[in-house]
Amino acid sequence: MSTLGITGHRAIPAEAMAYVVDGIGGVIKDQTGPLTGVSCLAEGADQLFAQQIVDAGGALIGVVPCAGYEATMDTPEGLAAYQGYLSDAAGLVRLDFAQPTEEAFWEAGKSVVDRSDVLVAVWDGAGARGLGGTADVVEYAREQGKEVVVIWPEGVTRA
Repeated sequence: MSTLGITGHRAIPAEAMAYVVDGIGGVIKDQTGPLTGVSCLAEGADQLFAQQIVDAGGALIGVVPCAGYEATMDTPEGLAAYQGYLSDAAGLVRLDFAQPTEEAFWEAGKSVVDRSDVLVAVWDGAGARGLGGTADVVEYAREQGKEVVVIWPEGVTRA
């Protein structure tokens, strides 16, 4: 059984999209046995990962950082996808934060790592833009001795 977690950028530049999608797909295809994906289901990397887990026939575990999390979705399409993944998830982990905060996102990122064997990181290698950002989650995973697979095309910077 393989349990993959995801951390990554919400805004993925168009010139990186195909590389990211192919990279996530490659990691998923390399897994053997039953597959589980753990994701906070945010727009961007999380939803790309969730879709590929579902397409591969894997089980999806959603980590919801806080009450009101759906308000952090940037687009109507992202919100609809989030709601769809929530309703189809094999399991949900709801953290006990009253509202979206950096602390809630940080704890959610750690929760994804703690539930995963391998962390997929759609990450440009830059520092986190706030507590609980991708760089923080990658560092935490490495501190926990988790395998981290970084997916990002060389020479592309995020906006």
